[in-house]
Amino acid sequence: MASHEAIPFLPGNTFRDVTKTDYRKPHSLDYRNGYAIQVQPTLGIGLDPLETGQPIDAAELLAQIQSDPAITYGDKRFHNSVLATPRFVPAHVAFDKVCLRFDGYFKQTVHESTEQYHLRKVRIHYYVEDDSIAVVEPPVENSGIPQGVLIKRQRLPKNSTEFYTVKDLNVGINITFYGKTFRIVSCDKFTEKYLRETEGISLNPFESVPTDSYQAIRNRPLRNPSLAPPKNDKLRRFLENDRKVLRFFCIWDDRDSMFGELREFVIHYYLVDDCVEVREVQKPNNGRDPFPILLRKQRLPKSFTELSDVNDTSKYTWRDFKIGGVVNVLGRNFLIRDCDDYTKRFYQDQMQVPLEEMRALPIDSYISSNNSNIEIETPPYNGYGSVEDSLGSCKYLVLKAPKKDFIKMLENEHKVLRFVARMDSKYKEDLNRRFVVSYRLADDTMTIYEPPQRNAGILGGKFMERTRVLKPGSSLSSPNGPAYYNVEDLYVGATIEFFKHKFVLLDADEFVFNYLEHLLDTGAAARGAAFDMSDRGRVLDKLRKAVKSGAECKRALDVRVGRAVVEGLVDRRVLVDACKSVFGNELTEHELTTILRMFEPEMRRVDYAGLIQGLANC
Repeated sequence: MASHEAIPFLPGNTFRDVTKTDYRKPHSLDYRNGYAIQVQPTLGIGLDPLETGQPIDAAELLAQIQSDPAITYGDKRFHNSVLATPRFVPAHVAFDKVCLRFDGYFKQTVHESTEQYHLRKVRIHYYVEDDSIAVVEPPVENSGIPQGVLIKRQRLPKNSTEFYTVKDLNVGINITFYGKTFRIVSCDKFTEKYLRETEGISLNPFESVPTDSYQAIRNRPLRNPSLAPPKNDKLRRFLENDRKVLRFFCIWDDRDSMFGELREFVIHYYLVDDCVEVREVQKPNNGRDPFPILLRKQRLPKSFTELSDVNDTSKYTWRDFKIGGVVNVLGRNFLIRDCDDYTKRFYQDQMQVPLEEMRALPIDSYISSNNSNIEIETPPYNGYGSVEDSLGSCKYLVLKAPKKDFIKMLENEHKVLRFVARMDSKYKEDLNRRFVVSYRLADDTMTIYEPPQRNAGILGGKFMERTRVLKPGSSLSSPNGPAYYNVEDLYVGATIEFFKHKFVLLDADEFVFNYLEHLLDTGAAARGAAFDMSDRGRVLDKLRKAVKSGAECKRALDVRVGRAVVEGLVDRRVLVDACKSVFGNELTEHELTTILRMFEPEMRRVDYAGLIQGLANC
């Protein structure tokens, strides 16, 4: 390079260094800490140092100028000491995604035809980044001509030594690419602004695309000179209605048949040939095989009783479909509940159907209105396992163990309500038998035990195993489920039936009365006969209505109690029998026990004087 420094830089005086073999180009874009940065280039091609990047010494600069800078440029106070160096930006960064678009056309000659040429519209894309050009022809439907990219993106030669640049493009000119001449007629707003402000090019007036004479003849409407009705032109119908499909959303209510259900379908009506296709709406975990097509594309008969009706009867047309109507799909009645937006616009244009008549039918209200009379029948109990376990095989496909109330079991563990009962029987041998009825609060099971009695002639022991007992009138196959005895049904004086045996509850232990009263005090008691009879306020109100005169009650009780009063205390059982004879059926034995417990200083020993005073205050 040093041997050519003395040669002037003029055309014909520059020579290529034949000894040079290194043509590497240094990069000016780099990444630092993940950010893209631009580096000022200091080396050229072949890693040769650039002269513009070398700093010039001040003495060398004065020697080259050979004059005082103050005389030429004035005082240095009025000039910046350091000249700002413009920042280097590569072309592919500065003009990235800058594309100029021109609209034009070219004429393609047609040989041996009535038409002379085809007028084909194109778009010319010019990329400022690298001066490349692409020519694209927008596709036209049913043109029969391969369209799309005519010339892919590349630098197009202008002649043997030059390439096309942005200076060569303008509106209203002819431009030739590879021997094909294009006429530029217009451009977009961005291109117009860029050429005017950036390149300083004034655009020629826009032109209009000339009319293609052959295409104008094809676009003219066909005339039918005859007065006869037009025949079914399948070709014209295909050209007008191809890919035009009406879509309707339907439901099929098949719940009247065994294992039937409400299913959703989509009906496609093809306007090109009046064919109908029915597809099922697939839902996850519906248990059905994935066969989406219920009816393949075919003409749909209006009535169907046998196979010959498919070809003999009249067929459905698009005029027979409407929202709220019923369509017979080979014996299945489909209710049309909605359609898509294109179908609604089609009916508005063709039949002037108002939009209010094409509102969708709510499927939820239809399901609820049709489910009102449907009752799910539960099969009868087969005797295997418990009722809940057997019922689970009817509700679930995969068997699940019945859920237990563990909180109830933990809170009521070892809590048992015990009652003394007698058998209500017509046989004299059973009148004196006594039983202990135990009710476990943890799982609502009951057991019956008969204490052995001397010279009774009956062996005592377990009378009934631990089990849940059904109420009279309830069965294991009841539609609403079986009803079992619970704590609300057990009280003193109640008659309960265990497997065709009736028992009358005569008395209960103290835990029963304390438990019922505790639930009432804490507000955890439910409604039931046992809780009502343990409510002291309610029982006292009934007592006030039953007591007419305190003196009369005292005389009646004195006659019946008699000598049972020992040191002012009377056994509760004696007073219950005496009060029953005085008040009759106005108070039950459990209610009388609730009152007497209010005057017990000792367990099952009633303060007689306090009771008489309480009755007098009523």
